[in-house]
Amino acid sequence: MLAVARSIRHRSASTAPARGPFAALPLALALLAGPATAQDPGCTREAFEQAVGQSAAALRDLTGENRPLFQARLRALMEKRGWDHSQFLREAAPIVQDQRTEAYDKESSTLLDTIQRMGAEGSAAPTPDCAALGRLKDAMQALVTAQRSKWAYLIEKVERELQQ
Repeated sequence: MLAVARSIRHRSASTAPARGPFAALPLALALLAGPATAQDPGCTREAFEQAVGQSAAALRDLTGENRPLFQARLRALMEKRGWDHSQFLREAAPIVQDQRTEAYDKESSTLLDTIQRMGAEGSAAPTPDCAALGRLKDAMQALVTAQRSKWAYLIEKVERELQQ
């Protein structure tokens, strides 16, 4: 199966939940087209694998675009405020982890659990289920939306701090 599917399985086997602003990103899946219909001729096992592969690629792009900007802005804040490394870790913590980011992480974790369950069910099914493919795509779209919102929120929050 695809590496992303293995990563998702690996995530659920972990004993400690991932934390931090980037925790769900490496495992998340990206925006896809709308759900498949029961008559969809593209409803095959390969379609499921392709959906996951496309999602993983889109998520890597999302992370690749936002992580460097976010990290650069955090470094600029550290320099502006004259923080040493210890101060930075202490003072930046509320910027990168608050109730809202925890809510994004919880939503992402729930979606990843749903995607993992659906993947396991899809792998075990004797024939591909087109409705399940549609639900899988919907869950992946919701996950990407949550991650895009989280990135936007984090970057906006650092920008506000830089303006003060």
